[in-house]
Amino acid sequence: MGMMSDYIPRGIPDSLNILFLSPHTDDVELGSGGTMVKLLEQKHNIMIVALSMGELSSVKESPNNSLKNEFISVMNDLGIENFITFNFRLREFGYSRQDILEELLKIKEKFYPDLVVGPSLNDFHQDHQTVASEMIRAFKTTSSIICYEMPWNHLSFNTQLFVRLDKHHIERKMDLLKHYKSQLELQRPYFSEEFIYGLAKTRGIQCNSEYAEAFEVLRWMM
Repeated sequence: MGMMSDYIPRGIPDSLNILFLSPHTDDVELGSGGTMVKLLEQKHNIMIVALSMGELSSVKESPNNSLKNEFISVMNDLGIENFITFNFRLREFGYSRQDILEELLKIKEKFYPDLVVGPSLNDFHQDHQTVASEMIRAFKTTSSIICYEMPWNHLSFNTQLFVRLDKHHIERKMDLLKHYKSQLELQRPYFSEEFIYGLAKTRGIQCNSEYAEAFEVLRWMM
Protein backbone atom coordinates (compact mmCIF):
# COMPACT_ATOMS: atom_id res chain seq x y z
CA MET A 1 0.00 0.00 0.00
CA GLY A 2 1.43 3.35 -1.01
CA MET A 3 2.26 6.19 1.30
CA MET A 4 -0.50 8.79 1.80
CA SER A 5 0.43 12.04 0.12
CA ASP A 6 0.62 15.28 2.13
CA TYR A 7 -0.49 17.26 -0.93
CA ILE A 8 -3.68 19.25 -0.48
CA PRO A 9 -5.13 20.87 -3.63
CA ARG A 10 -5.15 24.66 -3.38
CA GLY A 11 -8.58 24.98 -5.00
CA ILE A 12 -10.20 28.39 -5.27
CA PRO A 13 -8.91 30.82 -2.61
CA ASP A 14 -11.33 32.49 -0.23
CA SER A 15 -9.85 35.89 -1.08
CA LEU A 16 -8.93 36.83 -4.64
CA ASN A 17 -6.79 39.66 -5.99
CA ILE A 18 -9.19 41.41 -8.37
CA LEU A 19 -8.08 44.19 -10.70
CA PHE A 20 -10.66 46.55 -12.22
CA LEU A 21 -9.48 48.50 -15.29
CA SER A 22 -11.30 51.74 -16.04
CA PRO A 23 -10.29 53.54 -19.25
CA HIS A 24 -11.94 56.68 -17.85
CA THR A 25 -12.85 57.54 -14.30
CA ASP A 26 -16.48 56.35 -14.27
CA ASP A 27 -16.36 53.28 -16.53
CA VAL A 28 -15.88 50.66 -13.81
CA GLU A 29 -18.75 52.02 -11.73
CA LEU A 30 -21.07 52.14 -14.75
CA GLY A 31 -20.17 48.69 -16.05
CA SER A 32 -19.61 46.75 -12.84
CA GLY A 33 -20.42 48.93 -9.83
CA GLY A 34 -22.83 46.45 -8.26
CA THR A 35 -20.40 43.58 -8.71
CA MET A 36 -17.58 45.61 -7.20
CA VAL A 37 -19.71 46.35 -4.13
CA LYS A 38 -20.55 42.64 -3.75
CA LEU A 39 -16.90 41.59 -4.08
CA LEU A 40 -15.88 44.11 -1.44
CA GLU A 41 -18.54 42.69 0.88
CA GLN A 42 -16.95 39.28 0.32
CA LYS A 43 -13.58 40.69 1.46
CA HIS A 44 -11.72 40.21 -1.79
CA ASN A 45 -8.60 42.30 -2.37
CA ILE A 46 -9.61 44.98 -4.88
CA MET A 47 -7.40 47.27 -6.97
CA ILE A 48 -8.81 49.97 -9.28
CA VAL A 49 -6.84 51.54 -12.13
CA ALA A 50 -8.19 54.56 -14.05
CA LEU A 51 -6.16 55.37 -17.13
CA SER A 52 -7.51 58.83 -17.96
CA MET A 53 -9.01 61.64 -15.95
CA GLY A 54 -10.97 62.62 -19.08
CA GLU A 55 -11.30 66.34 -18.41
CA LEU A 56 -12.58 66.90 -21.95
CA SER A 57 -15.81 65.11 -20.94
CA SER A 58 -16.59 67.46 -18.07
CA VAL A 59 -18.64 70.63 -18.27
CA LYS A 60 -16.72 73.79 -19.15
CA GLU A 61 -17.38 75.41 -15.79
CA SER A 62 -15.89 72.49 -13.84
CA PRO A 63 -12.27 72.59 -12.65
CA ASN A 64 -9.80 70.65 -14.80
CA ASN A 65 -9.32 68.06 -12.04
CA SER A 66 -13.05 67.58 -11.35
CA LEU A 67 -13.23 63.99 -12.62
CA LYS A 68 -10.13 62.98 -10.71
CA ASN A 69 -11.58 64.42 -7.51
CA GLU A 70 -14.89 62.68 -8.18
CA PHE A 71 -13.11 59.37 -8.78
CA ILE A 72 -11.16 59.71 -5.54
CA SER A 73 -14.38 60.48 -3.68
CA VAL A 74 -15.80 57.18 -4.99
CA MET A 75 -12.70 55.34 -3.78
CA ASN A 76 -13.07 56.97 -0.36
CA ASP A 77 -16.76 56.06 -0.26
CA LEU A 78 -15.88 52.41 -0.96
CA GLY A 79 -12.92 52.41 1.43
CA ILE A 80 -10.54 51.42 -1.38
CA GLU A 81 -6.97 52.58 -0.76
CA ASN A 82 -5.36 50.53 -3.52
CA PHE A 83 -6.00 52.58 -6.66
CA ILE A 84 -3.89 54.22 -9.38
CA THR A 85 -4.73 57.07 -11.74
CA PHE A 86 -2.99 57.89 -15.01
CA ASN A 87 -3.31 60.84 -17.40
CA PHE A 88 -3.40 59.24 -20.83
CA ARG A 89 -5.07 61.64 -23.26
CA LEU A 90 -8.77 61.18 -23.82
CA ARG A 91 -9.61 59.53 -27.18
CA GLU A 92 -5.89 59.13 -27.96
CA PHE A 93 -5.06 55.91 -26.13
CA GLY A 94 -4.09 54.30 -29.43
CA TYR A 95 -1.01 56.52 -29.61
CA SER A 96 0.02 55.32 -26.13
CA ARG A 97 -0.68 51.62 -26.62
CA GLN A 98 2.83 50.46 -25.66
CA ASP A 99 2.99 52.76 -22.62
CA ILE A 100 -0.37 51.42 -21.40
CA LEU A 101 0.85 47.84 -21.83
CA GLU A 102 4.03 48.55 -19.88
CA GLU A 103 2.06 50.10 -17.00
CA LEU A 104 -0.24 47.07 -16.90
CA LEU A 105 2.76 44.74 -16.83
CA LYS A 106 4.17 46.68 -13.85
CA ILE A 107 0.83 46.30 -12.07
CA LYS A 108 0.79 42.58 -12.82
CA GLU A 109 4.20 42.12 -11.20
CA LYS A 110 3.20 44.05 -8.07
CA PHE A 111 -0.43 42.97 -7.61
CA TYR A 112 -0.59 39.67 -9.53
CA PRO A 113 -4.38 39.59 -10.02
CA ASP A 114 -6.35 36.36 -10.02
CA LEU A 115 -9.13 38.12 -11.93
CA VAL A 116 -9.05 41.15 -14.24
CA VAL A 117 -12.26 43.05 -15.02
CA GLY A 118 -12.15 45.49 -17.93
CA PRO A 119 -13.86 46.78 -21.07
CA SER A 120 -15.13 44.50 -23.82
CA LEU A 121 -13.42 43.83 -27.15
CA ASN A 122 -16.88 44.60 -28.58
CA ASP A 123 -16.79 48.12 -27.13
CA PHE A 124 -16.43 50.61 -29.97
CA HIS A 125 -15.04 53.51 -27.96
CA GLN A 126 -11.48 53.90 -29.23
CA ASP A 127 -9.94 54.18 -25.74
CA HIS A 128 -11.89 51.17 -24.48
CA GLN A 129 -10.72 49.10 -27.45
CA THR A 130 -7.09 49.91 -26.66
CA VAL A 131 -7.44 48.99 -22.99
CA ALA A 132 -9.25 45.74 -23.84
CA SER A 133 -6.51 44.70 -26.24
CA GLU A 134 -3.62 45.59 -23.93
CA MET A 135 -5.42 43.96 -20.99
CA ILE A 136 -5.37 40.68 -22.91
CA ARG A 137 -1.72 41.06 -23.87
CA ALA A 138 -0.73 41.76 -20.26
CA PHE A 139 -2.79 39.14 -18.41
CA LYS A 140 -3.72 36.38 -20.88
CA THR A 141 -1.42 33.74 -19.35
CA THR A 142 -1.78 34.61 -15.67
CA SER A 143 -5.32 35.77 -14.85
CA SER A 144 -8.97 35.13 -15.53
CA ILE A 145 -10.35 38.01 -17.61
CA ILE A 146 -13.96 39.19 -17.84
CA CYS A 147 -15.46 42.25 -19.53
CA TYR A 148 -18.19 44.55 -18.26
CA GLU A 149 -21.20 45.72 -20.23
CA MET A 150 -21.66 49.27 -21.56
CA PRO A 151 -24.60 48.95 -23.99
CA TRP A 152 -24.29 52.46 -25.43
CA ASN A 153 -20.88 51.47 -26.84
CA HIS A 154 -21.77 47.95 -28.09
CA LEU A 155 -23.26 46.52 -31.24
CA SER A 156 -23.10 43.08 -29.61
CA PHE A 157 -22.31 41.71 -26.17
CA ASN A 158 -22.01 38.06 -25.09
CA THR A 159 -23.72 37.59 -21.73
CA GLN A 160 -21.64 34.59 -20.64
CA LEU A 161 -21.38 35.36 -16.93
CA PHE A 162 -24.01 36.78 -14.58
CA VAL A 163 -23.27 38.17 -11.13
CA ARG A 164 -26.47 37.99 -9.07
CA LEU A 165 -27.11 41.13 -7.06
CA ASP A 166 -29.53 42.30 -4.39
CA LYS A 167 -31.30 45.64 -4.44
CA HIS A 168 -28.82 47.20 -2.02
CA HIS A 169 -25.96 46.49 -4.46
CA ILE A 170 -27.71 48.53 -7.15
CA GLU A 171 -28.58 51.24 -4.63
CA ARG A 172 -24.90 51.50 -3.71
CA LYS A 173 -24.00 51.60 -7.41
CA MET A 174 -26.32 54.59 -7.85
CA ASP A 175 -24.81 56.26 -4.79
CA LEU A 176 -21.33 55.88 -6.31
CA LEU A 177 -22.41 57.36 -9.64
CA LYS A 178 -23.82 60.41 -7.85
CA HIS A 179 -20.25 61.41 -6.98
CA TYR A 180 -19.75 62.26 -10.67
CA LYS A 181 -21.53 65.59 -10.53
CA SER A 182 -19.73 66.84 -13.65
CA GLN A 183 -21.28 63.99 -15.66
CA LEU A 184 -24.70 64.28 -14.07
CA GLU A 185 -24.79 67.92 -15.16
CA LEU A 186 -24.40 66.71 -18.74
CA GLN A 187 -27.56 64.59 -18.24
CA ARG A 188 -26.01 61.49 -19.77
CA PRO A 189 -28.86 58.97 -20.10
CA TYR A 190 -26.73 56.03 -18.92
CA PHE A 191 -26.32 57.78 -15.54
CA SER A 192 -30.08 57.79 -14.97
CA GLU A 193 -31.68 55.61 -12.29
CA GLU A 194 -34.18 54.37 -14.87
CA PHE A 195 -31.39 52.95 -17.03
CA ILE A 196 -29.24 51.55 -14.18
CA TYR A 197 -32.15 49.76 -12.50
CA GLY A 198 -33.69 48.70 -15.81
CA LEU A 199 -30.57 46.99 -17.14
CA ALA A 200 -29.87 45.35 -13.77
CA LYS A 201 -33.47 44.09 -13.62
CA THR A 202 -33.22 42.71 -17.18
CA ARG A 203 -30.01 40.85 -16.39
CA GLY A 204 -31.54 39.61 -13.15
CA ILE A 205 -34.53 38.13 -14.95
CA GLN A 206 -32.12 36.26 -17.22
CA CYS A 207 -30.45 34.51 -14.25
CA ASN A 208 -33.36 34.14 -11.80
CA SER A 209 -32.23 36.96 -9.52
CA GLU A 210 -33.66 40.26 -8.35
CA TYR A 211 -30.87 42.13 -10.13
CA ALA A 212 -27.63 41.22 -11.89
CA GLU A 213 -24.74 42.48 -13.99
CA ALA A 214 -23.54 40.58 -17.05
CA PHE A 215 -20.00 39.99 -18.29
CA GLU A 216 -18.19 38.47 -21.24
CA VAL A 217 -15.63 35.79 -20.35
CA LEU A 218 -12.31 36.02 -22.21
CA ARG A 219 -10.27 33.75 -19.95
CA TRP A 220 -11.21 31.62 -16.95
CA MET A 221 -8.49 29.92 -14.92
CA MET A 222 -8.96 27.57 -11.97
